[in-house]
Amino acid sequence: MITKPKGTKDIYGIEAKKWQYVSKVIDEVMEKYNYNFIRVPVFEVSELFHRGVGETTDIVTKETYDFIDRGGRNMTLRPEGTAGVVRSFIENKMYGNNDKPAKFYYNMPMYRYERPQAGRLRELTQFGWEIIGSDDPLSDAEAISLAVNIYKILGLKGIKVNINSLGDSESRNNYREALVKHFKPHIDELCEDCRERLEKNPLRIIDCKVDIDKEIMKTAPKTIDYLNEESKNRFEKVKEYLEVMGVEYIVDPSVVRGLDYYNHTVFEVEADIKGFGAQNVIGGGGRYNNMIETLGGPSVPAIGFAAGFDRLMIALDMEDVKLPVKNSIDLFLLYVNEDEKKYAAYLSNELRMNGFIVETDYLNRSLKAQFKQADRLNSKFTIVLNSDDLKNNEVKVKNNITKEEEMISLDALIYYLDENLIDDDVCECDDCTSNIHECNCDNNCSCNNK
Repeated sequence: MITKPKGTKDIYGIEAKKWQYVSKVIDEVMEKYNYNFIRVPVFEVSELFHRGVGETTDIVTKETYDFIDRGGRNMTLRPEGTAGVVRSFIENKMYGNNDKPAKFYYNMPMYRYERPQAGRLRELTQFGWEIIGSDDPLSDAEAISLAVNIYKILGLKGIKVNINSLGDSESRNNYREALVKHFKPHIDELCEDCRERLEKNPLRIIDCKVDIDKEIMKTAPKTIDYLNEESKNRFEKVKEYLEVMGVEYIVDPSVVRGLDYYNHTVFEVEADIKGFGAQNVIGGGGRYNNMIETLGGPSVPAIGFAAGFDRLMIALDMEDVKLPVKNSIDLFLLYVNEDEKKYAAYLSNELRMNGFIVETDYLNRSLKAQFKQADRLNSKFTIVLNSDDLKNNEVKVKNNITKEEEMISLDALIYYLDENLIDDDVCECDDCTSNIHECNCDNNCSCNNK
């Protein structure tokens, strides 16, 4: 038997419906914020990620899926979304448009060769957004508040934002020198990776998960102590806008993020979920004002956010969030003979084209077996197509919730279903069970059956 590769997963059934629902929520929120969907290739030339993401990041040094194509070109499966979006922005000369800033969002699979664990697969799905063309602190605040709002809309509670500033180039260089001075005498106490980082990118040491509890990490210099006046003022503005938007935040100097391209604002979003793990981070991002120029474009500022879709779905499950996904169909058509089967083929097509979720039997099963299939599919209505009824241009419709049956003219069937079908499968009340027909609220329930 051929099995799926290590670090990948199949998504199907009710889980797939939950993924579709969350994706739809993200799409709808992004539309409200006037972000445009963008899709970039699943593989790019390796240089894009080496120059864009950074030579010293773990993604590039340890985790990328690299290969040489038949033309002898070095290619890489995309490990993250920002570099590809920036490449597209430059290549398609979007910087020449008057519609600035350019606001994009994506939701697509990424590939990283790392040790598989819950929420961290080798084929992962990542969603995120980029604001390209604005250096205004308001755009920083928008990128952060957008993440918070999506998580809240989906039903996660205890959302917390940790923010920090790396400052401009001058501030970052001053901080870099301070880190080298601090860690160099203690180089033997650092893990092997951090020893290499000390010279190449010492900011990455602060992000180390191996040495995090060591005393030298606790006494390390803080980024905000090395910000110049301009960077300090900019960071204050970001905080002011977050307060205006009602976004709660904590200034956390340990937030530096794991990619080389960040400057000024960096942030992480946490969810306070019991049992979620030692680190509750479910997304993060920051400003990358120099990246576009590094990749051959003009000097254009930008900020972005990214989050793992897989990790978000785990968080929703652990928080026991009831997503309003449809796990039912509107109508199941049953038949006995070949003529009735042909009419089932005709009627199912007509009803589907009018917006109904319709199913019928494809295995020539007995009527009893068809009823069982209708129950398994949670069909709200069933119609047993009877030749005599069809001659009279009518069908008997059974409501599987109330168990009531009614003879309906075929000419009025669409109107009847429209009037009697309940659109929502899930009640929004905190005390309800997932199915609105089993609602157990005491009072003031918004369910349609109350």
